[in-house]
Amino acid sequence: MGHIFYVMGKSASGKDTIYKILRERLPQIRTVVPYTTRPIRAGERDGVEYYFVTGKRLADLEKQGKIIEKRTYQTVYGPWSYATVDDGQIDLGSHDYFMIGTLESYEGTRNYFGADVLVPLYIEVEDGERLQRALDRERQQTEPKYAELCRRFLADEADFSAENMEKCGIRAENRFENRELEACVDTLVREIGLRDWHFWNRKCRKKTWWQQEFAVFKCEATANSVTGHVCVNSNKFGISSY
Repeated sequence: MGHIFYVMGKSASGKDTIYKILRERLPQIRTVVPYTTRPIRAGERDGVEYYFVTGKRLADLEKQGKIIEKRTYQTVYGPWSYATVDDGQIDLGSHDYFMIGTLESYEGTRNYFGADVLVPLYIEVEDGERLQRALDRERQQTEPKYAELCRRFLADEADFSAENMEKCGIRAENRFENRELEACVDTLVREIGLRDWHFWNRKCRKKTWWQQEFAVFKCEATANSVTGHVCVNSNKFGISSY
């Protein structure tokens, strides 16, 4: 089976920026579009950031047993739900996937697919630095909401507590420090590349002789494209990639 590389982290950890860069650098890894009942915002497109649905539609999907995980938040505008849905987007027999979310959504997704499928990528920044980043970012807003900033900061401390991290199986090797953006991304790409190569290598062993030869080339091409090394040539098929 393939893997789901699950990006998560506290607010102002840089996880959204890192997720965007990973998608650009590793286009062969697919993404999963989540669902939400909140109103669409300016600049968002249905089916890109989210599928924007009604509460009734989400309830129907839940009755059909298609909800992988769901969270509901009480806002000043009423309850807003976010969910990952088993709607055919995910085919782990053929592809790897990127997802981004909270520790709670990661846990729900892991419970649905199994721990062997999920690869947690926890982005972390020293708390003082993270608070300063959040403050600098908020100052740039037309109407800074410092109270909300403080609420999120404290909520993250509870949500990503050591106890919750341990319960979800987040170990030292799953934590990536975002002190310098490019260095952090490079480390993540190497980690993803290793697992991605093993996935294709397993597929190689199930082929006929000519399929194996081509699959081995694909394994090498995948590994090299992910790690950034020059890809080898396949003389048997007259194919070369750089």
